[in-house]
Amino acid sequence: MQQEQSFKRDLGLLDSTMIVIGSMIGSGIFIVSADISRTLGGGGWVLLVWALTGVFTLIAALSYGELAGMMPKAGGQYVYLREAYNPFIAFLYGWTLFSVIQTGTIAAVAVAFAKYTGIFIPFVSENNILVSFGSFHVSGAQILAIASIWILTAINLRGVREGKIIQNVFTFSKTIALIILIGLGLFFAGDSTTWTNNLSTFWDAEQILPDGSVIDLSGAMLIAMFGTAMVGSIFSSDAWNNITFTAGEVRDPSKNIPLSLAIGTGIVTLLYILANIAYMHVLPVIGFPEGSDVMARGMQFAVSDRVGAAAAEIIFGASGAAIMAGLIMISTFGCNNGIILSGARAYFAMAKDGLFFTKAGDLNANGVPGKALIIQAIWASLLCLSGTYGALLDYVVTAVLIFYILTIFGIFRLRAMKPDAERPYKAFGYPILPTIYIAFAGAIIIDLLLFKPGTTLPGVLLVLTGIPLYAFMKKKQS
Repeated sequence: MQQEQSFKRDLGLLDSTMIVIGSMIGSGIFIVSADISRTLGGGGWVLLVWALTGVFTLIAALSYGELAGMMPKAGGQYVYLREAYNPFIAFLYGWTLFSVIQTGTIAAVAVAFAKYTGIFIPFVSENNILVSFGSFHVSGAQILAIASIWILTAINLRGVREGKIIQNVFTFSKTIALIILIGLGLFFAGDSTTWTNNLSTFWDAEQILPDGSVIDLSGAMLIAMFGTAMVGSIFSSDAWNNITFTAGEVRDPSKNIPLSLAIGTGIVTLLYILANIAYMHVLPVIGFPEGSDVMARGMQFAVSDRVGAAAAEIIFGASGAAIMAGLIMISTFGCNNGIILSGARAYFAMAKDGLFFTKAGDLNANGVPGKALIIQAIWASLLCLSGTYGALLDYVVTAVLIFYILTIFGIFRLRAMKPDAERPYKAFGYPILPTIYIAFAGAIIIDLLLFKPGTTLPGVLLVLTGIPLYAFMKKKQS
């Protein structure tokens, strides 16, 4: 328990909930519905994708609550896997978290922040190439992305109190802004004709291929495409588990972490569904790639998939794009703060087990894992420069689902291994709901392996690269 006593328990229920909400809401809700609608067709399928993603995210969060109550220690999911299985499985998760899941997400979110800032400041646009060596380019957007990572890292190096202030301010701001956008879309913008037309194609199931051809979907193929369409919504709903990493800094963690998981994921799920309904009130779902305006292109062919910006243009007129860019800047900056704050605590726990850089297990004078924060920032910055974070994130969903399955199955293992352990909170709907989640997530992985092997197999291979690294770490220990 020594490591826990060194942390400062400055996070209450509100702060913890803000980390859950803030880490989940990035730029995905404003973009991925375009790809979902091209993959499945009518608005009914789009809403069903978001609704099912939300339900299963909530089931997972409620299941994690039991583990959080049992093991309120810094490191969260890494600790759960170590206790339910062994250090090897935990290391594979920690390695994947560091190499791709956490740092790749930080890089991608930072670049998204920079891209939208470029709308207001052309110097930091992704089109402004500052350095070029052959095929290697560094744009103004990449420089700003890296700068934003280090600014947030510097703030979090000053202490968890400073980090939570940034988190609360930006999460409140973007949540209120999103609620306003939803309210305007539902009640004050658009016309009844748009919604009526969307209802007429609500359950039309068809996939638009990159060459423009259209395939009618039904039966097994509809189910398969539904699974692949969920990749975007799953990624947009991810990072809810980050609060578990900070358990050493949460007051009354056995109570507040399960509550924050339930409240945070519930709020985000509701906002995501309402946002898509608002989109459908102002934009046609079905559109045409050669459409001359936002209404003609619809959700399916919004420019650069920016459905949120297209909806904002209808609501606010010509200034809509700028307003949405500002909202996404707030959203992504706050999102990255939560991810940066949380991730370092997992590496801290790994270092304490001798499975990461030793210095990452030290706390600085402000009671935070300073070296872990710096190591995380360095790797995320390199991913920004490499330009590979986009491809890496395509691989992440499979790896994320694998470890979610293992963690939730760990509840069953721990109930058998430690039946008398204190469980302040027990998984809601156990054993039925956790079993349903495991089956559902397993089906998604199989679906992706069959229909998206190009991005799914590399995700599995990324996890497996941790095997030789684990052998090296154990040899170094001995």
